[in-house]
Amino acid sequence: MSLSDTPAPLGPSPQGHSAVPPDGPAAALAEPTRQVSARWVTGLVLVNVGINAAFFGPINVFIGQQAISIDEPSKEAILSLATACGAAVSLVANPLFGALSDRTTSRFGRRSPWVLAGAVLAAVALLAMSGAGTVALMVLFWCLVQLGANAAYAAITAAVPDRVPVPQRGKVGGLAAMGQTLGILTGAVFGAVVSGNFMVGYWLCAAALLLSVLPYLFHRDDPVLHRGVLPRFRPGLFLRGFWISPRRYPDFAWAWLTRFLVNVGNQLTIVYLLFFLRDILKQEDPAVGVLVLTGIYAVMVMITAVAAGPWSDRVGRRKPFVIGSSATIAMAALIMAFFPVWPGALAGAAVLGIGFGAYLAVDFALLTQVLPLAADRGKDMGIINVANSLPQVVAPALALAAVTYWGGYRSLFITAAVIGLLGAVFVVKIKSVR
Repeated sequence: MSLSDTPAPLGPSPQGHSAVPPDGPAAALAEPTRQVSARWVTGLVLVNVGINAAFFGPINVFIGQQAISIDEPSKEAILSLATACGAAVSLVANPLFGALSDRTTSRFGRRSPWVLAGAVLAAVALLAMSGAGTVALMVLFWCLVQLGANAAYAAITAAVPDRVPVPQRGKVGGLAAMGQTLGILTGAVFGAVVSGNFMVGYWLCAAALLLSVLPYLFHRDDPVLHRGVLPRFRPGLFLRGFWISPRRYPDFAWAWLTRFLVNVGNQLTIVYLLFFLRDILKQEDPAVGVLVLTGIYAVMVMITAVAAGPWSDRVGRRKPFVIGSSATIAMAALIMAFFPVWPGALAGAAVLGIGFGAYLAVDFALLTQVLPLAADRGKDMGIINVANSLPQVVAPALALAAVTYWGGYRSLFITAAVIGLLGAVFVVKIKSVR
């Protein structure tokens, strides 16, 4: 793959619509108007399945089990360290690889080479992680998993505003959310079937990731960015491009902040789920408990995501769905806080799924409508994805503080609810999307 390096003018509109014909040399930057095919959407969904299995199988089960095998009394601190370091890598990797994919002039398209390369790197790192016997090696390999998986995720996320017209984005966002949820469920299934053998679990996650990208790569519909369409690559300008002025693009800033807050609340609810089931609910097999709760959550996410996304397309409104779903996520955390029993956990998982499914579908569509420039879709979606990754740094630290110093799991879940509700409040600040 190569990066565009020949100077040429490009005139994007203030709304991010490229001033080029859809069949011209800069077709990769044109605002999409043709609906994408079911085959393309299927490939997109499967990539999301694989990436999220690689993310959440380890986060929800395998890293915790590996931490117990290394030093059980320090398991919470080890889990928090590993997930926080990996998320710190993703903070840089997602916008960086998104920006690099924006300028990639490969004959296979802008996004596809990074989907493939990222998946291969993450899979190799997962295999290496399976044999890590120290905290240092476990953290190192998890950071490499995050590096590769975020390269693939940045590219596949940017493919949506590249190829999907606005009236179809709620539907596609809902299906992408379904893919994310299936990936989370797949990771939980792996955690249950390997019966504590986290080494086998990592191998299963690696295989799932590699297989998941193949259908998209064979039917990628990824237009080539020709040399000369974008200005010459200059490192200083490239780095300065990662700052998007909240004053100039306030809707983008508010959308980023609300996504960050809602994801912090969601991460706080689930980050210690394995330990909550093991230590508070006294589950004999907490990995199976994670699978049951994840299954309930997944079913509700898929139902609400595939319903809310197209519904928001039909009514032409996004914000009411985002506000309502954010409040529902906060309600799930309160259920876990005040009903710390198995039926309460089941109810909390269902409510969390209802809220997060609608949120994932509609907020994703909203975000694609506030991107500043067509030429920077990958970079800008990568910056948006930081709002998904940064909570993985913030939430483990908050969770450790809440469980250790602030009164335990009840304080943890109440904190999650308050932060999630703030996300619902700030959505009203977005002006350009109804």
